Amino acid sequence: MRDPRWLPWARWAGLGLLGLFTLTPLYVMLTSAIKPLQDVQGDFHWIPTTITLRPFSDMWRTVPLARYFANSLIVASVAALVSVLIAIFAAYAISRFRFPGRRIFSVTVLSTQMFPGILFLLPLFMIYVNLGTAIGVELYASRTGLIITYLTFSLPFSIWMLAGYFDSIPTALDEAAQVDGSGPIGALLRVVLPAATPGIVAVAIYAFMTAWGEVLFASVMTDESSRTLAVGLQGYATENDVYWNQIMAASLVVSVPVVAGFLLLQRYLVQGLTAGAVK
Repeated sequence: MRDPRWLPWARWAGLGLLGLFTLTPLYVMLTSAIKPLQDVQGDFHWIPTTITLRPFSDMWRTVPLARYFANSLIVASVAALVSVLIAIFAAYAISRFRFPGRRIFSVTVLSTQMFPGILFLLPLFMIYVNLGTAIGVELYASRTGLIITYLTFSLPFSIWMLAGYFDSIPTALDEAAQVDGSGPIGALLRVVLPAATPGIVAVAIYAFMTAWGEVLFASVMTDESSRTLAVGLQGYATENDVYWNQIMAASLVVSVPVVAGFLLLQRYLVQGLTAGAVK
């Protein structure tokens, strides 16, 4: 049975509406970034009457945007790297070995995703402050403390996702590597990891994006020197004014490297998510 004649038109209309819904906020953001502040605060116009690039230069002076960008990049990159390294070995152990408490460990790791993050805010804050007072380990208002905090959220999901991906890789590859003289670690590094590249990339992207856009913990666990972009962008709203054009310009600039990296790794992300979800 052939599809009705109206079905292709309906598909194109649906895609057009979806594209319009997605691109309209981006267009408003772009046009607001090239308008003077008084035009942004005045009546809205779809086509700017005055175009200026001054917001793209002023945004670096209104707040220390470069420092916030560096903090976000360091925190998100280190959190993603550590999360992937730990998740690889933990997920490989869950997937390939049978040990007492294996099922309980797997369920416990996954069940941590059921609790809202705000439940951990006060306990982590008290732990960090008391550690600094008791033994001099300054985790509060530091990038190290923020990295540890983000690991508590990204690591459980990373382990669960990679375990599912490793389950989809035939154990015959491990056995063949061990026949050739490799131990379990050698089989993991030489055989399993190359086959699991899409899953590892998907986990790394997830961990990076979780840390990059997080606001709640970053607003409490940081100070002026360790503040990240998600919180630092609030600095454009002062007691006297809100620099909307600079906010839009800064949002565009800081999104470019993230969007570019996501587009470059998109095919690995799709492969990793689909292969890890279906066994």
